[in-house]
Amino acid sequence: MTSFPRLTEPLQLRHKTLRNRISFGAHTANMSDGGLPGAQYGAYLLERAIGGAGMIVAEPVPVHRTGVLTRGNFRAEDDAVIPAFRAILEPVQDAGAVVLQQLYHVGAHGDSDLSFQPHWGPSGQPSYHDSDGSHAMSEAEIEEMIAAFVAAAVRCQKAGFDGVEIWAAYHSLLEQFWTPWSNRRDDQWGGSLENRTRMSMRILEGVRRACGEAFIIGMSVSYTDSYPVLHGLDELTEIVARHDATGHLDYVTCGSGGYLDFERLMPTFALGEKLTVDATAALKGALRHAKVQAESGIRTPENAESVLSAGQADLVSIVRGQIADPHLARKVSEGREGDIRGCISCNQMCWGRRSRDYWISCLINPSVGREHAWGGDRFSVSNQAKEVLVVGAGPAGLEAARVAAERGHRVEIHEAAPMIGGQFRLAGLQPRRAQISDLMDWYERQFERLGVVLHLNSYLDDAEVRARGADVVILATGSLPDEDGTQRWLPHLGPLPGRELGHVVSPEEVMRREVRLGDAVIVYDEGGNMRGVGTAWHLAEAGHQVTLVTPDPMVGKELARTSADIPIRAKLAQSGVRFLTEHAIAAWHGQGATLRNLLTGEESEQAAAALVMATTNRSFDPLSEALEGVALKLIGDAAAPRQAPYAFYEGRKAGLEI
Repeated sequence: MTSFPRLTEPLQLRHKTLRNRISFGAHTANMSDGGLPGAQYGAYLLERAIGGAGMIVAEPVPVHRTGVLTRGNFRAEDDAVIPAFRAILEPVQDAGAVVLQQLYHVGAHGDSDLSFQPHWGPSGQPSYHDSDGSHAMSEAEIEEMIAAFVAAAVRCQKAGFDGVEIWAAYHSLLEQFWTPWSNRRDDQWGGSLENRTRMSMRILEGVRRACGEAFIIGMSVSYTDSYPVLHGLDELTEIVARHDATGHLDYVTCGSGGYLDFERLMPTFALGEKLTVDATAALKGALRHAKVQAESGIRTPENAESVLSAGQADLVSIVRGQIADPHLARKVSEGREGDIRGCISCNQMCWGRRSRDYWISCLINPSVGREHAWGGDRFSVSNQAKEVLVVGAGPAGLEAARVAAERGHRVEIHEAAPMIGGQFRLAGLQPRRAQISDLMDWYERQFERLGVVLHLNSYLDDAEVRARGADVVILATGSLPDEDGTQRWLPHLGPLPGRELGHVVSPEEVMRREVRLGDAVIVYDEGGNMRGVGTAWHLAEAGHQVTLVTPDPMVGKELARTSADIPIRAKLAQSGVRFLTEHAIAAWHGQGATLRNLLTGEESEQAAAALVMATTNRSFDPLSEALEGVALKLIGDAAAPRQAPYAFYEGRKAGLEI
């Protein structure tokens, strides 16, 4: 039985029946090998098909040499992709998923570093991807591009795809032609709506003619109200309805944001959920043939069911939710929604790695991208059950204990604190980050299901560890704040001068509410991430007057690759937080600090009742040296202080190796 009757209902798309209304939508995984799909990408798709997704839209392929955007893009205009895709598609389809491929071109927003081509666009406007301009396409080049889209669709059909999705979202090439602001042409491709949609209509009709009736054609669009130069909802609906009237279009999927408001393109925890339902509801009311798919911030089955039940869409794309838990759809159909590992909307290892041109992964699910090496997100039972003792219930310890138990080992885990999660749980107390707290609840449910024995308020010394006689001991004791307040960019200072005067605290002490702070607080953020920025946000919302000091040239530098930095900086500014970039703390005086400008060396005074030092932690490992001769694994921050993804990864790896 399922609590999600609409979500699990089959849906007819042209010649195919989707087993449910859950899509794993198109996104760049960056896993190609020499521009061809291989074992890594095949296993990535297969895991979501085994996990129950009704439809999978494979990573977008650039249809033309001028559209290459990432190192991992599949080859444009090359028939070599046909046998390579055919080899990986069969298992995915055999697992029950309908599989399409997205066809895209970014238009003016290209990347010359990767394409070594001019960016082609309608009117030679600037790129919003880099600092380059673009080439205004000639009519012959427009015809060449139309033919390239059709040829790419034919390659998809020959490779065995069930259809294609034509990309017109995020102010890409086709939307650039649709939009008067970016299309300033005075020929048959510009001016009137008929002219501005001529190119996309020709592509749609050409694909249908070349691929026939037994072939699904979708279209991807996006909606934003951030800039008046972009389409309003009525204009977008009219454009999509023109394409729908042809009868060639089987579905349209609507996302949010784009190159002009990048933070909405893959919205993080800093923004709301279900961002496109107003747009999809409008489209659903206007279209006569095509089904409507909602995406963007539809993270959970509850989100999805509410959208479908309200008649705001016909199906939903849950991408990051099925990255975090590739078996989400199957668990929904089996009535096991409590076992779904919920995405925490951080973007840190999916979009965050992709934006650095690596293959994507997941902060809370390190099997992502390693499905081909680790056997998916499933576990084989060990030939020999062992007694496993895990010391520390932060991310590394939690994941090690869970995976070891999944593999049939008898596991007990000891945590010195009264709750699991360590510093990661504290991050869940920052504004809009309760999804982390939900993840901690998920671990507790998994421990109950797997029989993991959890001991809280339990600090073990080396004698107690030895006395338990475990076959394997996993030390995941984490890290502690640097009590000296050492700063990386003032190395000659050593320990922070004046720290002994008091009122110098760590983000952890703030989030645990162990300290009483006055009105004015300085937060020194050396990491450029949520440890410092999130603590400043928490303090500002609590009514403190916060000055955020960072040695970086911008606040939230490390958050820029997740796209969370823009809305968070806005929220900090709206809360009255003062930013001081490219500065460090020269000394603390008990009731204020001397700040040093790292560019000029000039110093200034800043009054404050407290100083929060978000500097690099130090490993806490009180046991490994005293446990010589014991079968040990030292993981997570206990081995070296790092961000959470590497703790989850080492926990998973440790559990798999037992």
